Amino acid sequence: MPFRIVQNDIVKMEVDAVVNAANTSLQMGGGVCGAIFAAAGVEQLQAACDSFGGCPVGEAVITYGYNLPAQYIIHTVGPVWEGGDSNEANLLRNCYANSLTLAVQHDCQSIAFPLISSGIFGYPKDQALQIAVAAISEFLADHEIDVYLVVYDRKNFSLDARLSAAVKSYVVENFVEEPFEDDNCDAEVEEWCEYYVACELLSTPTSSQRQTEKYLGEFTIDETFSEMLLRLIDAKG
Repeated sequence: MPFRIVQNDIVKMEVDAVVNAANTSLQMGGGVCGAIFAAAGVEQLQAACDSFGGCPVGEAVITYGYNLPAQYIIHTVGPVWEGGDSNEANLLRNCYANSLTLAVQHDCQSIAFPLISSGIFGYPKDQALQIAVAAISEFLADHEIDVYLVVYDRKNFSLDARLSAAVKSYVVENFVEEPFEDDNCDAEVEEWCEYYVACELLSTPTSSQRQTEKYLGEFTIDETFSEMLLRLIDAKG
């Protein structure tokens, strides 16, 4: 199923469910959380959240979307960054997995995520992105749902150049069957398997000539891509 990384405002996404980067008390906060509450309707959304009595880190709960274009809001609590030695990575992966599971259980055909924990919770954006891509890819290996990872401002992101090059190399070696002309290599790789575009979208300077929306096209995940990406994450420390 399609997995796209887009530059947009998450409250404007026309999907079945949007994901709120919540706090454990499920109270209106700042950043993405505050924007979602404001757009959905503060009083009604807060009342729905209060009925849960909170949510542990890594878990997720679901409410209606109220005034949003989305039918549902899935609230998940990401980890606060404490240096990387407090199980943050596993908790962050759980946020994506549990949110996606809830979406499928409620018959959602599409879902939009923010980059969880990368705002006021302080998770390094490049690491948060790598975990998001790996967790979503693993889920999509066995489930049918359109997933959007919504980036509000790509200027804040700077991916490790080795990761971008490694993903591109992986695509060429494992998916591309026909040789490319040198001048068209990047464009043809981008068309064929747009995993690489995700890295390019967030690592290259903004250009008015580039599309504001790039996507990861339809794909079939095998163990090698997910394992390769996770290995690169581990290698970065």
